[in-house]
Amino acid sequence: MEIIYGTSNQNKVISMTKILKENNVDAKIYTLKDIGFNQEIIEDGKTFEENSEIKAKAIKNFCDENNIKDKTIITDDAGLCIEKLNGEPGVYSARYAGENATQVQILQKVLEKMKQYPDKKDRTCTFVCVLTAILPDGEKIVARGKCKGTVANTPGKLGGLTYVPIFIPEGFDKPLSDLDEKTYEATHNHRDLAVKKLIKEFNNRNLNK
Repeated sequence: MEIIYGTSNQNKVISMTKILKENNVDAKIYTLKDIGFNQEIIEDGKTFEENSEIKAKAIKNFCDENNIKDKTIITDDAGLCIEKLNGEPGVYSARYAGENATQVQILQKVLEKMKQYPDKKDRTCTFVCVLTAILPDGEKIVARGKCKGTVANTPGKLGGLTYVPIFIPEGFDKPLSDLDEKTYEATHNHRDLAVKKLIKEFNNRNLNK
């Protein structure tokens, strides 16, 4: 199958390719750059599902207008949801401290808000990823994956995905960014879980060919 993955993030493409291969899906992946899509998409949804669908529909319209056919469109929206902050940063994860805020600024804002909750039991959170797939026939499939953990009191190693320095997965005592690569991949799996749910739906429709 041929997939247009709604991202320009090469790390996401590598991750998606790996997951598909591990699950015996023979797919060619195109990025937004590959199809010439450079439009700004206004993600003004109130949920991960809404934002993911907004992106998918925008890409579908572009494909229709440019006669790009017979491809499955996959988009995602993901973020960190902290229970004591009423689900924040949530859908605003990427711009929680402003449009062009650095990783340090974003993490500082979260940790400052969490200072009033020093106990681990009050620092529970969930990484969420929602994928929307629009099939060549126009059918929509939505899949959600999540992994639970707690917010660290101080950041681990900076770099990589924004929130991994403060996310301690269930069963561990240090942030994701301080775990070795193999352990990281096994525990930071909200996107993997969502992709696997999509693959199951693809197989149910005999699309995996």
